[in-house]
Amino acid sequence: MTLWIVLILIPILLGLWAQMKVSSAYEKNVQVASRGRITGAEAADAVMRAAGIHDVAIVRVPGKLTDHYDPINKRLALSEQNYHGTSLAALGVAAHEAGHAIQHKVGYTMMQVRQNMAPVVQFAAPVAYMVTGFGMYLLGSMGGMLLTIGIAALGVMTLFQLVTLPVEFDASRRAKAQLVTLGILGRDEMEGVDETLDAAALTYVAAFVSSLGYLLYLLTAFGGGRSDD
Repeated sequence: MTLWIVLILIPILLGLWAQMKVSSAYEKNVQVASRGRITGAEAADAVMRAAGIHDVAIVRVPGKLTDHYDPINKRLALSEQNYHGTSLAALGVAAHEAGHAIQHKVGYTMMQVRQNMAPVVQFAAPVAYMVTGFGMYLLGSMGGMLLTIGIAALGVMTLFQLVTLPVEFDASRRAKAQLVTLGILGRDEMEGVDETLDAAALTYVAAFVSSLGYLLYLLTAFGGGRSDD
C-alpha cells in the first residue's frame, strides 16, 4: 500500500493540484489588461518577426487553453480568448507559443528530439493510457508479453514527457525575455505572465511525475508480483 501511495496516489494529487493552479493563475491574470492593449495574436506576431520568422500562420482555434504550435504545418494556434485578448495571461501564452516557433527556427535540440519521437508516441500513447487507466487489473489479467508491451509503451510516454520539460521551460524563457525586450510589456507587468506560465509548467512536471510513478510501480509489480508493500 505504501508503494501505491508514493508512486501513484501522490502523483495523481500533484496533477490535480497543478491543474487547479494553472486554472487559477490563468483566470486571475486573464482579467488583468496590459497597458499597451496589444492582442495575443499581435504579440505572437511581434515575437516571431523579431526572430526573423515570417512564414508561420497565426490562427484561432476553439476551446480554452487549446493554444499550441504545429511545427509540421508552421501554424501557431491561439484559443479565442488569447487570440483577441489583451490580458497578461493572453500575452504570456501567445508569446510562449511563439517561443516554440523560435525553437523550431533555430533547431533547438530537445524540440527536434521531441518531434522525432512523435511517430512512435502516436502508437505508444493509446497503449500507455490503457495501462495507466486499467493497470491494476492488467497486472492480474494480461499475459507476460502483453504486459511487457504495455510497460514499454508507458516507458516511451514517460521519456516523451521528460523531453517535453526542457522544451516547455525554454519556450517560456524565450517568451518572457521577448515580451520585455520588445516593449510589449513593462517589467512590472511580468509578474502576471510569470505566474501564468510557471503554473502551466507545473502541469508538465506533474504529468511526467505521474507517468514515472506508474512506470516504476508496474515495473516493481511485474518483477516481484503484486506485492505493493
